[in-house]
Amino acid sequence: MTYRAPVKDMLFCMKELAGLDDVAKIPGFEEAGMETAQAVLEECAKFNEGVVAPLNVEGDRAPSTFQDGQVITTAGFKEAFKQFGEGGWQGLQHPVEFGGQGLPKTIGAACIEMINSANLSFALCPLLTDGAIEALLTAGTPEQQATYLPKMISGEWTGTMNLTEPQAGSDLALVRTRAEPQADGSYKIFGTKIFITYGEHDMAKNIVHLVLARVAGAPEGVKGISLFIVPKFMVNADGSLGSRNDAHCVSIEHKLGIKASPTAVLQFGDHGGAVGTLIGQENRGLEYMFIMMNAARYAVGVQGIGVAERAYQKAVQYARDRVQSRPVDGSLPGSAPIIHHPDVKRMLMTMRAYNEGCRALAIVAAAAFDAAHHHPDAEVRKQNQAFYEFMVPLVKGYSTEMSLEVTNLGVQVHGGMGFIEETGAAQYYRDAKILTIYEGTTAIQANDLVGRKTARDGGQTAKAIAKQIEATEAALAKSDSVAARAMRKRLSAAREAFVQVVDFIAANTRANPNAAFAGSVPYLMLGGNLMAGWQMARALLVAEEQLAKGSGDDAFLQAKVATARFYADHILSKVPATRDAIVEGADSVTALALEAF
Repeated sequence: MTYRAPVKDMLFCMKELAGLDDVAKIPGFEEAGMETAQAVLEECAKFNEGVVAPLNVEGDRAPSTFQDGQVITTAGFKEAFKQFGEGGWQGLQHPVEFGGQGLPKTIGAACIEMINSANLSFALCPLLTDGAIEALLTAGTPEQQATYLPKMISGEWTGTMNLTEPQAGSDLALVRTRAEPQADGSYKIFGTKIFITYGEHDMAKNIVHLVLARVAGAPEGVKGISLFIVPKFMVNADGSLGSRNDAHCVSIEHKLGIKASPTAVLQFGDHGGAVGTLIGQENRGLEYMFIMMNAARYAVGVQGIGVAERAYQKAVQYARDRVQSRPVDGSLPGSAPIIHHPDVKRMLMTMRAYNEGCRALAIVAAAAFDAAHHHPDAEVRKQNQAFYEFMVPLVKGYSTEMSLEVTNLGVQVHGGMGFIEETGAAQYYRDAKILTIYEGTTAIQANDLVGRKTARDGGQTAKAIAKQIEATEAALAKSDSVAARAMRKRLSAAREAFVQVVDFIAANTRANPNAAFAGSVPYLMLGGNLMAGWQMARALLVAEEQLAKGSGDDAFLQAKVATARFYADHILSKVPATRDAIVEGADSVTALALEAF
């Protein structure tokens, strides 16, 4: 089974839901309309379907290896990454002045989904490089930008994030890696970092490590952390590579999934100290690292959509081919492909609806990012920034949790064959698990949603979004179709439940924090469900309108209406029950005495 990029659905989301035509009116994006989007997506699909996707199974069976400080990636990865860089894919969303293409995130998001559908392990290298590029664009000096960005954007060099240490997982206050100032303005870095994705590999000439460390005398906790550039090879004044830095890989991890992606343990300063240069100001490292983190969190959400789409496609193909049992309605005289069975259809529709809802949510959020960063009107930028920031933990948390459900269903559709590695269904399930963990677990995304995104402004941003949803309900009320009525009923109930939960969270985050945070992950899941369902409602309205006019692909539009209605009936309908668990069930989360566990 080969991967086929869902280009038609991506373009529909961009045009009809994300308003790409409006994005293309923003200064600098004038050439990034639908014609450009289609050309880019078709070319991206060709590359990922033909070059990257065929390496996915091999990467799982013959993952990266470590020997004598060197990491050798899966056969074919190095050549594919060279093509990736030469094709301009690393620079797609990055500034033209550093060699990028300067395209909006609205288009870039679809390309990120494709590469992750094709090969999650391979896609992690450019994902981390994107994050490092964002940090340098924001906080790097002109000299640092000129030295590193062109080579990273071209794909010649790659980037990493170095946060985690053996004793400091998500609690970065515990970071011990130290930085000692030198007379020439540089720093010597000493310490160990773990879980460093593509911390060592053979696909690029240099690796640009961005490392969190403490300068001597810095304040305790997170306020005393600084961020440093520590390249694998030093860079000479003329841009050529110099001596090997004292930053070495000492091992790579053996993992449940994403096996081809080398997860390195890096040792800095075993031989006199790794040379680092400060990014921005001392003690502001966490602030800069969160630029990388937010870019990466959004991208990990899109990873969830990517792997879920691949699992769905594989499950559909299997369900068409696998013959088992006579259909319950007697429509065929003998055994038939399992896609005829109602429960298999339910599973496939669940997978499809989740994928389409989360894809729409991610692309709409990307358009908000583009407006927030590039729109000439300050008020428009402010509104879109608030919307995008609210969406990031939902895109990351909800899309990755849904990818676990979708890839799990993918195994189930295959039955016993899904449990056998040869079919490939299990790889997607194993690969998906990490997505709910790295770049901040689902609980950390939920804490962000509760504390920074809801309680901080008393739920005002959340309620402003709810008002927009109400407007969609009003539009649905004008349609007398069965699908629109069903969607309006479910969307209205979900929105009301959401607002009640927002009030509960805003009232309790300080007054009764255990109650608020006991429901934090359910709140995130409720919010993600509603926002994806809202986009499906908008899609339903567009599809019905185009069907009435006869102005589109009827089969595609009819499928969109059917999928949206399924989302309403089977997924969006869960929201009120989640509201009950949050608002009325907080006490039971903390009722059991600790010694009773």
